Order: sequence, then structure tokens, then C-alpha cells
Amino acid sequence: MSTDANTQGDMMDRELRPDAGVTLVEMMVVIVIIGLITAIVVINVLPSQDKARVEKASADIATLQQALELYRLEYSHYPTVEEGLEALVTPVDPAGTKRASFIRNLPQDPWNHPYQYVVPGERGAFDLYSLGADGRVGGEGLDADIGKAQ
Repeated sequence: MSTDANTQGDMMDRELRPDAGVTLVEMMVVIVIIGLITAIVVINVLPSQDKARVEKASADIATLQQALELYRLEYSHYPTVEEGLEALVTPVDPAGTKRASFIRNLPQDPWNHPYQYVVPGERGAFDLYSLGADGRVGGEGLDADIGKAQ
């Protein structure tokens, strides 16, 4: 019996100990630390996301330029402005027959705007570019146009 009484006494002591739980101050300190870590991560990751978007646009433009060159080699001319870049996905030969595509699908730029295609270009056979984050001609920083004249 003394063992049972001793065990119950120990359990009562454990339940009533003042240092057995987590205080509000300790919880607040943990929340503040998590907030600081989150802020540091966000500050360091967001610029990388913007850089990744610019690099993706450049890679898409390079892929589209290669497809335009393959189109030119096949048909001896670049697609017209009316045909646009869609001609790379569903090309039609002069006889009106559909041919194999030069790319599987036509990508949008990272800001969900279509890539701009102008033929003849201002500085070459064609111009191919993205309008940047703002979707308008010109701009600076993320709003700057991305691409190059061929």
C-alpha cells in the first residue's frame, strides 16, 4: 500500500510543479524567432525568383529563335507577322498541308504575356522579345523588355 500511496504522491507532485509547462513569454520568443527566419528567407528568395523569370524568358526566346531558324530552313522564309509564332506549332506548307511542328507548344513569357514577334525586325530578319513584367514596351528593371533582334 505504501507503494501505491507513494506513486500517487509522485504524480501529484509532477502535475503541480510550476515549471512543468511552457510560458507565454517562451511561446512569444519562439514566434518572434520564426518570424525573423521567415523574413530573412523571403528577403533572400524573392530577388532570386525575379532573376529566374528573366533567365526563363531568355531561354524561351533562344528556343523560339532556333525553331524560327528551322522554319526558315524548311520554307526559305520566316513566318509572316499574320502567321506569327503559331506557325511554329502548326506549320502549313504552300500547298495547304499541315506539317510536323517545330516546337511542341508556344510558351507564354514568365509574366503570362505572349512573346512579341516582328518580321522584318528593326535590326535584323526578325525581332523576338518579351515585354517584361509590366507587359508594355520599354521600362526599366523587371519591366524592361527581354530579348534581342536577330
